[in-house]
Parts: sequence; structure tokens; C-alpha cells
Amino acid sequence: MPVAGPAARNLSPRVGHLHITVDDLPWLWADFGQSNTIVLVGLQRGQHKVLIELVDAGGNLFTAQTVTFHAPGK
Repeated sequence: MPVAGPAARNLSPRVGHLHITVDDLPWLWADFGQSNTIVLVGLQRGQHKVLIELVDAGGNLFTAQTVTFHAPGK
């Protein structure tokens, strides 16, 4: 069953997902797991920023939150 894109609009109930962007990189990943947990590993020491966007199946934004934190490194 499709969970993203135009075909997913026909599902009931409709399923949303997260778009996650790290440090303003030009790419993101989508999380469909519904675990409410985002695990980031291998980050270099220093300040980082994570943008978390809640979107519907078509990628339309419901809400967004940016979290800034300091990774202690190895």
C-alpha cells in the first residue's frame, strides 16, 4: 500500500510521515516508522541543527520544529 505520493491520498485512514533535515544539508530523509524516535549517530563534535517536519502523504506541511544541540563527539 502506498504511504506517500498521490496514490496514498486514497487510503483511509491517511498516513503522515516526518521529513528530517540535518544541518541544512540539501537532502532529507522521510521516516514512516511511527516510533516517535529519531536516532542520529556519527555526528562530529559541535553544534548541530535538526529540522523535523510533519507532512501528509502528499508532502504538504502540517507543522515544523527545529532542534539545536551540541554533540560531545568521541
